Amino acid sequence: MEKTENSKRVYIFRGLVILWMVVIFVFSAADGDESSKTSGWVGRMIGSILHSDFEDWTEEEQQAYAEKIEYPIRKAAHATEYAVLALLFFGALTFEGKKRYIFSWIFTVIYACTDEFHQLFVPGRAGRLFDVGVDSLGALAGLLILAGCRALWLRRKNRQVTHPQSQNSPS
Repeated sequence: MEKTENSKRVYIFRGLVILWMVVIFVFSAADGDESSKTSGWVGRMIGSILHSDFEDWTEEEQQAYAEKIEYPIRKAAHATEYAVLALLFFGALTFEGKKRYIFSWIFTVIYACTDEFHQLFVPGRAGRLFDVGVDSLGALAGLLILAGCRALWLRRKNRQVTHPQSQNSPS
């Protein structure tokens, strides 16, 4: 029964990997103007969340704020997209241990390279090695967070198995 459930999980994650790669491709296919508009919209939204009086600012002040934070927004979006992809790859792989983390990261970096190559052909966009680095670091961060969470979960699980009575005793 567990093997069948594991197979289902793997197939679901593989489908999610493909879906997420399509999402990244679609974002990358947006021309430079469209991509800047999206970043500008996000910048204004962040401004309205972080500054209670943002709506009282002039249009020029709001625009300047959105432009000021556009670059970090884009890089954070890159890192997050690829952190998610690395986690999905991790779920799609069937082997365990460090190899699973390494291959998840490698597959993600390969896709980041192909994505930047794709952007060479999109008007107003450019394929940048720096962005591959940002994507790779995002993937690494996602996998390190996952490894930390899994280690904590295993430690807690092992503690419950070795000391079951201490879980119920008052502290």
